[in-house]
Amino acid sequence: MAPQRTNMREVADLAGVAMSSVSRVLSGHPDVSPAMRQRVMAAVESLGYQPDMLAQSLRRKETRSVGFVVSDISNPLQSQIALGAETALRAKGYSMLLTNSENDPALDSAHIRLFQQRRVDGLLLSLAAEDDPQTFSLLSSAATPIVLIDRELRGEAGRRASSVLSDHRTGMRDAVGHLLDLGHRRVGLILGQPMRFSRERLEGLKDAYAARGLQPLYTVVEGQLEPRHGRAATQALLDAAEPATAIVAGGNQLLNGALAEIQQRGLRVGADLSLVSCDEISLTQLYQPPIAVVRRDTRALGRHAAELLLSQLEAQEEDDQGRKRTTREPEVVLLPTEFVARPSCAPPADAA
Repeated sequence: MAPQRTNMREVADLAGVAMSSVSRVLSGHPDVSPAMRQRVMAAVESLGYQPDMLAQSLRRKETRSVGFVVSDISNPLQSQIALGAETALRAKGYSMLLTNSENDPALDSAHIRLFQQRRVDGLLLSLAAEDDPQTFSLLSSAATPIVLIDRELRGEAGRRASSVLSDHRTGMRDAVGHLLDLGHRRVGLILGQPMRFSRERLEGLKDAYAARGLQPLYTVVEGQLEPRHGRAATQALLDAAEPATAIVAGGNQLLNGALAEIQQRGLRVGADLSLVSCDEISLTQLYQPPIAVVRRDTRALGRHAAELLLSQLEAQEEDDQGRKRTTREPEVVLLPTEFVARPSCAPPADAA
């Protein structure tokens, strides 16, 4: 037989106080004396009492939990974003539930539906796709606050969501500008799926050529954010009739594939070929020579997303049907990126 749970009555009896006093102590009510708090908490510890979170949630009409839909947790970028968000939420007394969509839009919508069934108080979304109809439908009618992490959604779903975004365009403009100033003209850009980060990085590349009045000799190869695409794209760029003299990998997973192909061919980064990556990981610093990057503070991305969501939750009021609705307008936060030049970038081998 399972052991019986200690209840609040037993805590009150042991502490010699009313149940209402126990409730005030456990809910953090300010109108409690230090002596009362000490007596109640001593009884709680002695009995091993654990509050019934489900019952509390029903009374408060909140679960003190947030759902985080991650497109691919195997990506170090995503794990750092999740860490930043969880730390900020935990500091405010919220737990974070995380799901992994494995870059599958169908799993995005399934996970959103799951979180809605679990009655989470809000959603953080780093989606696998920005154009999935089922995801649109679920988010357009969602009652909870939503924060998108480096994603853009059209229609009602996008209008009612807050967003924290990275300024990919500026970082990419500076990176490609550096390559052009070194003498490169045929730059290859490897991108992931057609989402905001890919669109902005492409615009940054175009900006760099336009700012210098140069003919757009760049080549763009799009696909999935995975090493296999990074390798295939690098192969295509190097086997072209006029091969790229510099390659920009639009993501750390794409970088892994690009380096595999470069090493297979016996090419020297920074001598035979210049290379830039997006987002700092340990490999970009430890590789020899170190690899130039367009970097950003990924943990800050998660922290700002959590803070946006918390501000929405704090502004909630009950409507005529007793449902909680936020009174705060959706917000957008744009965080900077920066280009860090390193020895992986040098003048093209045929510069002479």
